[in-house]
Amino acid sequence: MHTNEKATQLSISTDVLEKIATIATKEVAGVASISKRAVDLRGTVKNKSAFKGVKAESVNGAIVMNVFVTLKQGAKVNEVAEAVQKNVKERIQSMTGAAVTRVNVTVADIEFEEEKKSDK
Repeated sequence: MHTNEKATQLSISTDVLEKIATIATKEVAGVASISKRAVDLRGTVKNKSAFKGVKAESVNGAIVMNVFVTLKQGAKVNEVAEAVQKNVKERIQSMTGAAVTRVNVTVADIEFEEEKKSDK
């Protein structure tokens, strides 16, 4: 007897992973905002996500996240970066079941109180 079972495949857009990571990053105390990432101008034309602050890459089913953040004045860089890594990884893995192998956090800027007041 031959049983023909179809395997189902779930595909999750990198945009969805990036949104989950953005929300998870903003939940961390000490994070002021998502930052625009540094741009390699040679890749700008080809890369529509050149100005995103969160970038997801999927390699052989494993996910690598790159997150660019602006921290609040007085935040402890190492502690906040580690908390971002942990929260992003936990949120993506719990919501999607996909393995996150690495979360790279780049502190791109620090928001000072004077800057915040002058922007208003």
